[in-house]
Amino acid sequence: MRRLFGMAIFAMMMSCVFAARAEQTEYDPAKVSDSLKAIFQFGSASTKAALNANTVTLISGTIGGTYVQFGADLASVLDDGNKLRVLPIVGRGSVQSVADILFLQGVDLGIVRADTLDYLERKGFAKDIKKQFTYVTKLYNEEMHVIASKSIHNLRELDGKTISVDLPNGGTFVTALTVFERLGLKPKVVYIEQRIALEKMRNGEVDAVIVVGGKPYKSVSSFKDDRFHLVNVDYDKPLQGDYLPATLSAKDYPNLIADGEKVDTIAVPAVLAAYNWAPNTDRYRKLSQFVDAFFTKFPAFQKPPFHPKWTEVSLSAPLADWNRFPFAKQWLDQHGVQPVARDKFETFLKQSPAAAVVKSDADREALFKQFRSWEAEQNAKAQIPAGQK
Repeated sequence: MRRLFGMAIFAMMMSCVFAARAEQTEYDPAKVSDSLKAIFQFGSASTKAALNANTVTLISGTIGGTYVQFGADLASVLDDGNKLRVLPIVGRGSVQSVADILFLQGVDLGIVRADTLDYLERKGFAKDIKKQFTYVTKLYNEEMHVIASKSIHNLRELDGKTISVDLPNGGTFVTALTVFERLGLKPKVVYIEQRIALEKMRNGEVDAVIVVGGKPYKSVSSFKDDRFHLVNVDYDKPLQGDYLPATLSAKDYPNLIADGEKVDTIAVPAVLAAYNWAPNTDRYRKLSQFVDAFFTKFPAFQKPPFHPKWTEVSLSAPLADWNRFPFAKQWLDQHGVQPVARDKFETFLKQSPAAAVVKSDADREALFKQFRSWEAEQNAKAQIPAGQK
């Protein structure tokens, strides 16, 4: 009897120990995340309303492109439980994204190329389309990559040859066709998805492949074949109205550019755009909430591990012929973030004639730093009382 009684006491003690351990190591799953709360409250109208009220949907781009990586970065930094959720969606390219922003239910904003809307209007596909859009911010510059045989050294040498310009719902073909028209080139254009086009080029079915995207672009950097390289695109006068000079280096694409060499090309801005919602709508409210979080946390994007192209982004950079999303402008004004004044920049150029010659990204970055230093000096002088100057 005593033995049985002792065993009972021991069992009770062990159960208490296990219970104590369980209290220390186990957690209520419903307290772990809002996602689990939503599952446990399945069917709750309030949960459904909360999840939808503060979710912003972003059309990005094709898999492997810079747009997709930017969308993932935005979600990573800005997601804040039920307060704000950014839902990136893999898109089909700039032209399709324009259509999605205009017509697809639930799409709040997307990343498009700056020359896309002009192309759609110029070709008669749309009229006054820019009035239907606003922009949150100009993002970064997307470089034109022309991959061809090493016997080809310049884009003009591809006149009359077969060139793939990606699918017709993307943005690469828009930039490529615009450049061909401006330069008077008449290649045989084919519309093939980039990865497939690169394989066809290996087999001799295509003479060149054009990819427009922020460097380093995954499908380009992963392409390895000693017979091919990146081709120069000269910054000729017909291109200077809508495009910027840019360079690609061996650091960007060691498989396609020899060590120590650079390739000249052009670039076009990418834009974070949205439909022009009226200020009193719920969609405007959600976009305003996104902008407040994005602008407030913006410095985080310009540090590792996020895409290096974030370092090119200036929230205050103006975009010609576009209207900025009103709340974005209000936020910048309230926080004292003003775009660079054109007249001030022109004054800087007049005082530094050599600065007007810009041949590469490195030159442009150096110029920007010089201007900022000059601007800081001017501001400092302006703050000194006149009698003490």
